[in-house]
Amino acid sequence: MSIHGLPASVPTVGPSHFDILKVIRPNILELHPYRCARDDYQDGILLDANENPLGHSITRSGKAPDSFLDLDLHRYPDPAQNAIKERIASLRSLPGVDHILLGVGSDEIVDLVMRVCAAPGKDKILITPPTYGMYSVYAQINDIEAIKCPLELTGAAGEGGESGRFSVRVSEMKETIDANPSIKLIFLCSPGNPTGTLIPLSTVRAILDYPNFKGIVVVDEAYIDFTSDDASAVSLVKEYGNLVVIQTLSKSFGLAGVRVGVALAQPPLIQILRNTKAPYNISTPTANITLSALSPHSVSTMRNKISTLVASRKTLLADLAALASLGVGPAIGANDANFVVVPILSVDGKPDNTRAQCLYRSLAEKNGVIVRYRGNEPGCEGCVRISVGTKEENMTAVTKMREVLSAI
Repeated sequence: MSIHGLPASVPTVGPSHFDILKVIRPNILELHPYRCARDDYQDGILLDANENPLGHSITRSGKAPDSFLDLDLHRYPDPAQNAIKERIASLRSLPGVDHILLGVGSDEIVDLVMRVCAAPGKDKILITPPTYGMYSVYAQINDIEAIKCPLELTGAAGEGGESGRFSVRVSEMKETIDANPSIKLIFLCSPGNPTGTLIPLSTVRAILDYPNFKGIVVVDEAYIDFTSDDASAVSLVKEYGNLVVIQTLSKSFGLAGVRVGVALAQPPLIQILRNTKAPYNISTPTANITLSALSPHSVSTMRNKISTLVASRKTLLADLAALASLGVGPAIGANDANFVVVPILSVDGKPDNTRAQCLYRSLAEKNGVIVRYRGNEPGCEGCVRISVGTKEENMTAVTKMREVLSAI
């Protein structure tokens, strides 16, 4: 069986133990994708899609920016968005647009990968808590069991002044795979949320190369631009057909409100995802903003802002360390993202969920500073997660934390 829409000339990429036709659900392989009006023609007298030829009805006095009003909002958007994909391919050093899929945020891609690979009520996924919560949510929505292989925490926070460190236990993961042959997907969040920890490429390779795992490894890199340039698993895409890397424009590009996610993989998997996605999932205003954000000048601006945030992260960590006498423990994780996670300790120096919740609520309800309580996550007892803000926001957050912790 072939993949609809994929040229027969596309070569198969390793590893040798992986066969994508045995991973994808049979009904998905048999799916003939919906042919939308803009698949074939984008220009001319367009009388094929039942659009409104008189244009949109938004007046200049409305709230929409004037630049949007000049777009062809009465026409369906380009389903391929190859201009955007070309810029992403260049940015991430990939061969071409056939290695890229766009989604409505990375969440749509997470859901899509599950739906094409895992049969409801039969197959499983593997996650590594503490990790991004939407993996479990989408697993439940799709009636897929989520098997947990917790990250290893060494140097527990609050013990001897050492910060906790998280890492993937490859040997335990292999044992879990062997015990659960119906696992079709492994989700690795790198850098992790909420751990902020980058997973080494050697670890990703070890899982990709494990012959007993016949499924697909998903590396979620929402925060990858906040760490070193050579850390991305995208560098492995050219070698491995059983890998998909997910990225987003929400974090480093500062476009959380635009909702654009990116899947990076070999063409066979990308084609299957294209066959399954909604035909017009990226709107015209979204595409317009995204293309601008991926221009050389905008990318340069993005990288300058990342440098500022990384420097601010270092300052924030130092300022939080100065609150040690008030019960702020050493940050956990490797701090490879745009946030930090610190445990709030009791008087006896142990992580304290009750005190952390009190801090969280008091900061939000009485001081206008919103952080995230993460104490219910494995390995994160008593922890709050603090996004790196502007210099002024960070200073205010630390000042308010000092005031609240002094009173509780």
